[in-house]
Amino acid sequence: MRIRGDRQPAVARGIVTVVLAGFASIYALAGSPLAIVVFGLQLVYVFPGLRRWRGRVLLAVQAVAVYTATFGFGTSVGIVGFLGGSLLLTPWWPLAVPVAAGAALFGPVDSAISMMAISLVIYGLTRLTERVDEVHAARLALAMAAVAEERLRISAELSRGLGNGLAEITKGVRLALADPELAARTLGEVTDAARVFLADARTAAASYRATSLKPELTTARVMLTAAGVTADVRAGDVEPAGPAGALLATVLREAVTEILRRATARTCVIEVLSSGGTVRLRVVSDDARTAEDEGFGDLPDRIAAAGGTLSTGLTPEGRLVVEAVVPEIRLPVEAAEERGAYALTVALLAAVLVGFSVKALLLIHGAGLLPAAVCLTVIVVMQLRSVQGRHMAALALMALLTYLPILAFGRAWLGVGGFLAGPLLLALPWAAAWPLVACVTASVAVIAVRLGLPPAATLNYAVSTLVTGLVVYGLIRLARQVRELQIARQELARAAVVEERLRAARDLHDLLGHNLAAILLKCELARRLDPPRARAELEDVLVMAERAEADMRAVSGETQGLSLDEEARSARSVLSAAGIETELDLVADDLPAEVEYVLAVVLREAVTNVLRHSVAGRCRISAVAADGGIRLRVRNDGARPAARRRGSSGIGNLTVRLAAQGGTLTAGADDGWFELEAWAPLSPSDVTGPVAVGGRG
Repeated sequence: MRIRGDRQPAVARGIVTVVLAGFASIYALAGSPLAIVVFGLQLVYVFPGLRRWRGRVLLAVQAVAVYTATFGFGTSVGIVGFLGGSLLLTPWWPLAVPVAAGAALFGPVDSAISMMAISLVIYGLTRLTERVDEVHAARLALAMAAVAEERLRISAELSRGLGNGLAEITKGVRLALADPELAARTLGEVTDAARVFLADARTAAASYRATSLKPELTTARVMLTAAGVTADVRAGDVEPAGPAGALLATVLREAVTEILRRATARTCVIEVLSSGGTVRLRVVSDDARTAEDEGFGDLPDRIAAAGGTLSTGLTPEGRLVVEAVVPEIRLPVEAAEERGAYALTVALLAAVLVGFSVKALLLIHGAGLLPAAVCLTVIVVMQLRSVQGRHMAALALMALLTYLPILAFGRAWLGVGGFLAGPLLLALPWAAAWPLVACVTASVAVIAVRLGLPPAATLNYAVSTLVTGLVVYGLIRLARQVRELQIARQELARAAVVEERLRAARDLHDLLGHNLAAILLKCELARRLDPPRARAELEDVLVMAERAEADMRAVSGETQGLSLDEEARSARSVLSAAGIETELDLVADDLPAEVEYVLAVVLREAVTNVLRHSVAGRCRISAVAADGGIRLRVRNDGARPAARRRGSSGIGNLTVRLAAQGGTLTAGADDGWFELEAWAPLSPSDVTGPVAVGGRG
């Protein structure tokens, strides 16, 4: 069952709450009213809104509750596992060792094992829930990081090409102005250069629009099928980001175009593979083309410049192969996080399974001990494999291992039913899984009655079956949730990169393309005019070239000369990619460069905070003239309760930046909305603006 990304944290806490309630119900049904109190206290570690109650006082209250239940009401020492799990979650975790030792000293072995298992389960589920929260909160910050990385890449690309071109145009125009005798020849060279660079700008804009391989794969399949070519596309989930995806999309487009143009192919296989830090595209067809044919223009050079290769060849069967290999540009995702969540799940699940298995083996004696250990080992291995997935054949085998050994081991095997309940919840839709889990629980109760167990023991086995199933489900499901969120985070970052490249393409066309076209027109005009009038036109060209350089910096998102308007448009692009409705209302007046720069920086940090620290659905960005300056306000809903984070200095840095210009910054949350307001004077001497009244770190 796939869960929407914005519901993942709530679902994770729901899973943990149900498991904790299951543990508490075992002791409540055994006659301990304090089990309900212990359960309620444990929820403080599950819900972030109760964070302020955590600490030594809570641990002391928990200790009083569990030990009163144990020594006052005769409850099993297993309930002490709630205290042990809480200790593991705090800086005082070493105290969990003497707590576990005390449980082993005062209680039977099986109850002491239950105490340790409960401690580990509580620790593991709570930590995994925190990981879900962290990954969910950071998913949009990753998009911002990916956009920043893409801006640097775009900046480098433009500087190498168009930046050098503009410098060449400026140099040529200055030479023509300085030496009228060489003006005609120089203007001819400048005009040719302007024509080339205008074409380059349009090519760059087109390449930025070609941002994704997946749509091109779909288009290729449709076009080949429509032409009567049997198309087999094998791409899986491989989706290279950034220029790698654009280059492969271009190669695929050219290869398919050639196949359709020649109209001799009847079959075509398209493969996309990712391995060893590279992405490989293979297009194999029975086209009549030879391997020496060339139809890719400058694509081999472009791919070589990106560190890849493009080649054609023939298979032993004589089929034509077009193969492109490019380095895979990975988005900045912390793979260690995924490995950590997986390792934690496997370790805790293994410990819990071994603990439950030891409890079962304690009830078996004599010759049956070895076969029982073998069966339980198989069960443990199967459960650990379920972290990566489960098949129906494995469920069938698990069912056999759950029921057949009861004929030999009797009561000792009744606790294994929970190992079947958990995988059922993981493998099947809930509409089918829960009735089957109910059947497993009921079957355990029926078998217990047939074995002559008293009602209390029968009820305990039935409830324990359900709780064990929930434990297995909870540990594995939360680990999968972390993985799903990480995948969603990568997809969101990729979408943000696509949006940024599309923004760059639009700006290249609308801003830089316009200026280059005007420069070309002016140069052509200057060649046809007499020297005095030509000189005026050339001076206009110099102004346009300077403006084009500024436009190029805006396209690439460089911080030098940051534009509040450009930053606002980029912010809206990223927020929209995250599904946040954004309203913009910016002052139309030209602002001093230093004011525009500092407000653009504030806006960038404010948007980062919206993405990092809220579950916003709406965001309003406004900049208006007020109190002799400009007031920038960013408001978003979905604000989380304020909490100072270690190493968080963004708001503090912004306050210092604004204070250096006589400005102020306020930030705070009210009724679910968070508002950041910055005011900067239009003149450094105008420092009589509003006084800051609040802030948030």
